[in-house]
Amino acid sequence: MATNTHNLPSVIQNRSEVEKSLDRSFIWLTRIFAISIAATLLWITMQVAIGAWPAIQTFGVSFLAQSSWNPVNNEYGVLPQVYGTLVSSFIGLLLAVPIGVGTAVLLSEDFLPSKVRLVLVFLVELLAAIPSVVYGIWGIFVLVPIVTGLGKWLHSSLGFLPIFSTVPTGPGMLPAGVILAIMTLPIITAISRDALISIPPTLRQASVGLGATRWETIFQVLIPAAFSGIVSAVMLALGRAMGETMAVTMLIGNSNNISLSFLAPANTISSLLANQFSEASGLQVAALMYAALVLFVLTLIVNIFAELIVIRMKRI
Repeated sequence: MATNTHNLPSVIQNRSEVEKSLDRSFIWLTRIFAISIAATLLWITMQVAIGAWPAIQTFGVSFLAQSSWNPVNNEYGVLPQVYGTLVSSFIGLLLAVPIGVGTAVLLSEDFLPSKVRLVLVFLVELLAAIPSVVYGIWGIFVLVPIVTGLGKWLHSSLGFLPIFSTVPTGPGMLPAGVILAIMTLPIITAISRDALISIPPTLRQASVGLGATRWETIFQVLIPAAFSGIVSAVMLALGRAMGETMAVTMLIGNSNNISLSFLAPANTISSLLANQFSEASGLQVAALMYAALVLFVLTLIVNIFAELIVIRMKRI
């Protein structure tokens, strides 16, 4: 027993050294993973930029201001596609954010029995598992007729407004925006619900203890406390909306024209790439790569803007 007692400090020291080695290995492993993610992002950016370089040299910044897309005459511009990408995403978020956040509040509070909430959570998450082409087919046969009927009523009643100034003919900006709202709804709901659930219960108890009603607690305490998580959910949904391809391609009409009307056909950068990349050659390939680079930059700007909003709200 005396020998074992004398050996105990060395055993503890050896175990301590092993734990330190494991800690250092774990730290370096996480650093490698983080660097690999950044390196992958830079590699993708460089490859797209290299492919787009002939178009960048040929068109320069004017590529963003031109509306013509004519492979026969080598005339390329993505202004209508940029406009369609931003507007369709805006329509999608305009519909999805209030519904998604409201659903998250419903599923995070005790408004419903736990079994009902569990079923609703499962159904909401199931929406994210549906392939986008299925959304597109459903949109063609179900959503477009509904939106077309609604659009005719909006045009007849509010046609004096620029956003309803054209007669709907089927696929267009509004059906694409609605399908994007449906597709981004699970992202906003799931992440916002997680942010609301993670709020310490003491905040709720303190608010109620000070005399606030349940709705005052939700709108004045819980949602502001979960604001960063909700913004993250909205930004992820916006990235999904801006990059969505198949469903939007099937519903937006693929028209390279700019119209202020939500009822008119339009186009997006993703739809342009999906429709033309397989048959492109020569300078057209470079122009499509340039368009992909523009979409990448737009997404980057949106994420930077979101981070600035979160930082500013944390300071308030």
